[in-house]
Amino acid sequence: MKKFFTIGDLAVRSATKVPTIRFYEQEGLMPVPDRTSGGQRRYDELHAKRLDFIRHARELGFPLDAVRELLRLSDQPEQSCESVDRVAREVLADVDAKIERLLSLQTELRRMVRQGRHGKIAECRVIEVLADHSHSHCLGTEHPAAPKTKARAKVRTSRVVATR
Repeated sequence: MKKFFTIGDLAVRSATKVPTIRFYEQEGLMPVPDRTSGGQRRYDELHAKRLDFIRHARELGFPLDAVRELLRLSDQPEQSCESVDRVAREVLADVDAKIERLLSLQTELRRMVRQGRHGKIAECRVIEVLADHSHSHCLGTEHPAAPKTKARAKVRTSRVVATR
């Protein structure tokens, strides 16, 4: 006999909030479950496994579109793994870029703290750097409205070196 779960049971079993499960259904990531005559969703073990897959992929940083593609590909088990590898490489590149940005932020925050004058707020290096919207003091960051160019990056690098 097949075991069924209510949405609440599935949520507890997978440590996923009920609205998230409904969202995954609306997004087409989870198949729509059968319903009882009273309208209650009835999930089975395949739903639970699919939800576990989605949660794990999301925990690893896969965006919804990538998860959708991986699920589509996993439904074709005889195909080459090349497409799956491509998706994973794209996510890895995004993670590497985030790590690079975080390391730059860490460097800048350490520099700000190290250069702090510990005097009055009017002389505070942290406040000065945060108030500078041009980011002329920042290391490895760009103003969201500023276009990224090699020339701008070289100028920024020389300014940062000059302020050390």
